[in-house]
Amino acid sequence: MIKTSSRPLRLRAKHPSQQLPSLQLPHTPRQLRWYAQPKTRPPTAIFFPGQGVQRVGMIQPWLEAFPSTVKPILSEIDEIVKYPLTKVIAEGTNAELTATENAQPAIMATSIVILAVLEKDFGFKVDERVDYTLGHSLGEFAALVAGGYLQFADGLKLVRRRAEVMARVSHEASREIGGEVGMVALVASDETSMNTLIHDIHDFLGHGSAGSKQDSAHHVPPVEQVLIANINSKNQIVLSGSIEKIKDLLTHLRQFGGHDPRHVRLKSDSPFHSPLMKPAEDLMKKMLHTPGKDGKDIVTFPGTIPCVSNVTAVPFKSKEQLKDLLARQATATVRWWDSVRYLHQEQKVRRWIGIGPGKVGRNLVGKEVGMKGAGKGGGVWGVTDPKDIEEILRALEETEGAQIE
Repeated sequence: MIKTSSRPLRLRAKHPSQQLPSLQLPHTPRQLRWYAQPKTRPPTAIFFPGQGVQRVGMIQPWLEAFPSTVKPILSEIDEIVKYPLTKVIAEGTNAELTATENAQPAIMATSIVILAVLEKDFGFKVDERVDYTLGHSLGEFAALVAGGYLQFADGLKLVRRRAEVMARVSHEASREIGGEVGMVALVASDETSMNTLIHDIHDFLGHGSAGSKQDSAHHVPPVEQVLIANINSKNQIVLSGSIEKIKDLLTHLRQFGGHDPRHVRLKSDSPFHSPLMKPAEDLMKKMLHTPGKDGKDIVTFPGTIPCVSNVTAVPFKSKEQLKDLLARQATATVRWWDSVRYLHQEQKVRRWIGIGPGKVGRNLVGKEVGMKGAGKGGGVWGVTDPKDIEEILRALEETEGAQIE
């Protein structure tokens, strides 16, 4: 149970001459309402996690703490995906939940459940308190829901269908090559080493330029390609493709390039963000251009707050561009590091709120901006459990008037 103080918060007037009364925080033990409405505040971003953070039972604490908000959403989730997904999340096996077709909608749905609790139970209005939204890979769909570009039902349906296709083509690829496909993270010693590593990977693979996926791809079948799926931070990237081909690449880099980065096999049986995911990209293009049941476009543009694209590392600029980039994201490199740098360096974002299960996203952001928890005039926080909320809302209140350096 979250304990809250009952001390009054004073609303700040829009004009110096305007007087507003003190408001008493509710005496309900678990609700710290977000009442402060300052004239200025540091730029703030919310971000959402990608696949790999799933955990059996991850929604249960939220259901127990906030049943009136969470229970209706759980019923909606199963209706949208036409499958008892919430049962898999609550009591399925790790293998069931880790399956791509379940993990992706489960993570996205859990993220939106947490966001709904913040909004409905704590009065945290995203369009009033947040300046930017973004998500890592799969998390981009939750970011688009949070930013007002997609309705939850449409977003979850897209994610479920996309995940089903990704799982299918991954199994087909594994059978075709007679081996495993997946992803491997590489960690270099520093930014300089990472830049050299990326250059040498592209050189070896025959790519046109860093970030490009023009591989000798014209004559190499997708199932045999290895590509950079994610650039996560100044010293971490992720390779995607055949595990055997990735091992060959690492051997080449060690023998001929002098590179020996630490590498870790990710818990994924799919080579996301690679040419193998082209069927998922094609499906997304079709679904994003198909009107909803009401005959209207499922994408709203502009949304309520800017959303940063994984593909370009800057906010989406139009409805058509959003549809194109969201579909292409299935096969393109996720430029997470560039996205965080854009917001931190160019837009001066000083407050970062991770919403969703797991702490990977928070750690990646904190690593780049040099903060974990509260920092000078801002901070990096993660809302992964109900007990996190009071501390974060207090920290946001305390940094409301901070000056931007």
